[in-house]
Amino acid sequence: MNYLINNLENNILIDLYKNMIKPRMVEEKMLILLRQGKISKWFSGIGQEAISVGITMALNKDEYILPMHRNLGVFTTRGIPLKRLFGQWQGKASGFTNGRDRSFHFGSKEHRIVGMISHLGPQLGVADGIALASKLKQTNQVTTVFSGEGGTSEGDFHEALNVASVWQLPVLFCIENNGYGLSTPTNEQYNCKDIADRGLGYGMESHIIDGNNIIEVYCKVDEIAQSIRQNPRPVLLEFKTFRMRGHEEASGTKYVPKELLDAWREKDPISNYETFLLKTEVLTKTKIQKITDDISSEINTHLDAAFNEKSIIPDKTIELGDVFQSYSCQQVNHLEITQEIRLVDAISDGLKQSMEIHKDLVIMGQDVAEYGGVFKITEGFVELFGKERIRNTPICESAIIETAMGLSIAGIKSIVEMQFADFVSSGFNPVVNYLAKSHYRWGQNADVVIRMPCGGGVAAGPFHSQTNEAWFTKTPGLKVVYPAFPYDAKGLLATSIHDPNPVLFFEHKGLYRSIRQNVPLDYYTLPLGKASIVKYGESITIVSFGAGVHWALETLNENPHISAELIDLRTLQPLDIQTVYDSVKKTGKLIILQEDSLFGSISSDISALVAEHCFEYLDAPIKRVASMETPIPFAKQLEEQYLPIQRFEIALKSLLSY
Repeated sequence: MNYLINNLENNILIDLYKNMIKPRMVEEKMLILLRQGKISKWFSGIGQEAISVGITMALNKDEYILPMHRNLGVFTTRGIPLKRLFGQWQGKASGFTNGRDRSFHFGSKEHRIVGMISHLGPQLGVADGIALASKLKQTNQVTTVFSGEGGTSEGDFHEALNVASVWQLPVLFCIENNGYGLSTPTNEQYNCKDIADRGLGYGMESHIIDGNNIIEVYCKVDEIAQSIRQNPRPVLLEFKTFRMRGHEEASGTKYVPKELLDAWREKDPISNYETFLLKTEVLTKTKIQKITDDISSEINTHLDAAFNEKSIIPDKTIELGDVFQSYSCQQVNHLEITQEIRLVDAISDGLKQSMEIHKDLVIMGQDVAEYGGVFKITEGFVELFGKERIRNTPICESAIIETAMGLSIAGIKSIVEMQFADFVSSGFNPVVNYLAKSHYRWGQNADVVIRMPCGGGVAAGPFHSQTNEAWFTKTPGLKVVYPAFPYDAKGLLATSIHDPNPVLFFEHKGLYRSIRQNVPLDYYTLPLGKASIVKYGESITIVSFGAGVHWALETLNENPHISAELIDLRTLQPLDIQTVYDSVKKTGKLIILQEDSLFGSISSDISALVAEHCFEYLDAPIKRVASMETPIPFAKQLEEQYLPIQRFEIALKSLLSY
């Protein structure tokens, strides 16, 4: 192997060796413990240490790295105490996830490391977000993210590269091409000669690097990183290497030809580099023995400490308390000066005032800048706040939600507008698996609001009319807000933006310009998790949200003799079920009206909760009224049949007469 050391000083050459041999020795120890049943799983990076170590040493310590399973060298080179790593792998409290996740599915804010999730692709977009924050703050920092060659087949890879290129973000996309995705060879994964070739399609600089040559890795990455700090842009790096062990240890390597393994064994990054250091007299066998003895002692000391640490004692209060980042929601009261405005205006005003209060808040979405969004809610915002903060995005919902997560990691709030709530399905994975779980897993909040224009009644058909809140009320870690009135929309939006946790903010398109209300002119907040009693009554409780509240009001206005208590939930997570209980205990009857189809919906949970906790107060069965169990149709007459508006009055009167 050819090592061109140029002007590298001996201390750098020695540090490169020390930092490679340390993760190798840790791994060898872990493989022994795996066979002894003392750890549950292991993803080996043996033979790939030069990539992790060379890249990490080339970066500044305050620059973020987003590694994967086989990048132990990133963690050890950044100086994470081995006891904490051993504790992580044993599910101990000294780890980073309090036993809630395993292996390298964690991050460390202190060490500027953001670990992966098993879905692989999302971290590429998260790197975009961290890099965007660097660009907005003008810190001249590089963000580095790892992926294997298998991960480059995921849509997230292509979306992330496209966003990084369009926005010229300072990201190093580091692809470890190690020959196999589990057992699938590269010739069955992609049909181009080199992954680096893909850079051309994104207008992106790319390089191929010998991933087993520590000097080449370190020097080339150092050179490119320095260039990116001066001239922010994304760069795609393909590191040619090989995976010497199975995808994980249970997989084995029987599918790999023996001659291929033998050939790569000759290219081992550590043994070759060690031979070079001995030959050039940078190190001696005695010094190498001293290095390995010291590391061995460190491993054993920290391993004993991790084994001797007590196991975590389950505590429901702690587990439930860590799903969200706790924060003090200080209510901001408003002045009495009001103006009658539409729902769409209230949302626009709420966004504008939050942009003024949170000076680095970023709004991202398709056509949200000069065009003002398809509903014109952000019209004029570019002139007020500039294109850096009001950002048009490519059509790549997944990468933009991931970018928002990256901004949060870097301390910047963001709002993502789904052009239509239906389109969030293209970004479903990062919502339910990244935003929702990050704080519970390793204490990293997702300070993101996703605006969700939704709802039927506007003849927009199956892909622009869904009310899909139930996709998210089921997922712990997400807050779901669904206002019905302009006053609530403005105050709840301000609170949602202030809240450091992920919030899906549903806005019914049919109400945008049809509902008017007196709304305070100044900034104010309303608490999440507090329902509103729109109308008091004695005979029956009606629970609804969104457009359903107005359908219920219309029905009651047409039937003034019905003494109904109408509850507008306003937020679905957290859910104010106590207000529902109190009302049902008074009226003895409950009917739930929603626009979503019935099965698996929020009304099912409310019904079950009331039946479980208020059964003795009920004078009749609980009734649920919802849309038909079909996709929402386009034709007006079919949509009218689909929606529950007409069926609600019949069900209400039937329940009253029970």
